[in-house]
Amino acid sequence: MLRAAGIGVGDEVVVPAFGNVEVAEAVVLAGARPVFAEVDPGTYCLDASAVEAVVTPRTSAVVVVHRFGRPADVGLLRTVGQRHGLLVLEQGESEAPYDEVAQRRQRAAYLDGKLKGVRTPEGGVGHTYQQYVVRVPGNGRPDRDAFARALRAKGVDCRVPVKTPVHRLPEFRQCVSLPETERAADETLSLPVDANLTKRDMQRIASACNALGGLLQVG
Repeated sequence: MLRAAGIGVGDEVVVPAFGNVEVAEAVVLAGARPVFAEVDPGTYCLDASAVEAVVTPRTSAVVVVHRFGRPADVGLLRTVGQRHGLLVLEQGESEAPYDEVAQRRQRAAYLDGKLKGVRTPEGGVGHTYQQYVVRVPGNGRPDRDAFARALRAKGVDCRVPVKTPVHRLPEFRQCVSLPETERAADETLSLPVDANLTKRDMQRIASACNALGGLLQVG
């Protein structure tokens, strides 16, 4: 994709550090240099103002990654691209059948209304809830990893969506300040909203979370 667009040696490509290492690997494979920009804490997608802040005369492109089924604000990012003469490329997520998406949205709405001790995801137009990602801040109390272990002990199949931001991996380590990215990596947890889950399953997930989340009292 990048090579076909004329991206190569000497070019810089702005990418998110929260998520797929494959995006940064593709930039390197094209001979260019990945430059990591901050994500929006609500959408987990590239923040347009953060992208603009890292643009240099060598910047040639931006790779926008839609995250967890929540579309990035492509309009704003394209505006930044036009202002600086950058190619804006999108990496989409696999699309699910309409019925499956509708059922995931229904389960997500149920959790939105029931969960008390975690921060529920920001919705928005077009969110397909490929993953239902909550925030479990530590605040000196049980953190995300302890919360996840306790949920798994109760039979809830939860997952840490991003264990290590790409800019902290040895092969891509950069001295950049990305506090929102690192906070998201430390606090996020994906809860199941699969279409095959029953109402009783969803009640069990909510009850298990609330029994632990009550310790956090997150507003």
